[in-house]
Amino acid sequence: MIECSSQLSLDKLRQLIRSNTYTGSTSGLASGYLQANLVILPKEWANDFLLFCQRNPVACPLIGMTDPGEKHLSDIGLDIDISLDTPEYNVFYDGEFNHSVSDLTELWRDDLVTFVLGCSFSFEEAMIQSGLRIRNIDQGCNVSMYDTNISCQTAGRFHGNMVVSMRPFTSADTIRAVQITTRFPKAHGAPIHFGTPSLIGISNLDSPNYGDAVQLKPDEVPVFWACGVTPQNIIRNSKPPFCITHAPGKMLITNRLSNEFAFL
Repeated sequence: MIECSSQLSLDKLRQLIRSNTYTGSTSGLASGYLQANLVILPKEWANDFLLFCQRNPVACPLIGMTDPGEKHLSDIGLDIDISLDTPEYNVFYDGEFNHSVSDLTELWRDDLVTFVLGCSFSFEEAMIQSGLRIRNIDQGCNVSMYDTNISCQTAGRFHGNMVVSMRPFTSADTIRAVQITTRFPKAHGAPIHFGTPSLIGISNLDSPNYGDAVQLKPDEVPVFWACGVTPQNIIRNSKPPFCITHAPGKMLITNRLSNEFAFL
């Protein structure tokens, strides 16, 4: 797999993803563009998941939803092929992770409904422009993500706990991070917790459930945002017969600008 620069144009990056040349994390890439989580379910399960998103808008900020079998969504860009333009997809059967694929050519079905959900990667540019440093971008790795003991509101057959992403900051920078990310409700908005990880059920920051561990300096606190990997935890609990998601940290990059969804 090649490395991608943050200066790479969206068109070039999408070409590399669509050709399966780049299959890595999208954190720090396609500056200014809204990145999105994916949940793809059979239509028999779609209404329950739509209700789940409506009841849990912080963890699952809904950007758009396709008709059954449709690979395109005008809300994010008609030139985007949902089955090809994500670096990596996770495939679940009966709630259990089965395997990952780089495209959905062999798996696509006419009954599949895609949910496009906002991602915290979309507010990272605003944080960087304000002088904040994003540790996983500096370290060239994926963001740290953790399962928690925070219950989501049940909807139909869907139930389970929230997943969070973590970025470390000093106390002063944490205040600034809260101010910035509050403006981006479609990218999970403000942090849901900072400080002691055990209060939300995280026992070891060095062992994230998804993504990579990052350095936490002595003068820093861990800051946690709701994460779009939450549906993958919900899928494991609710056990739909078939489901596809993005692989954690490897997002669909839309044609929409992050600031379109921000409170300015």
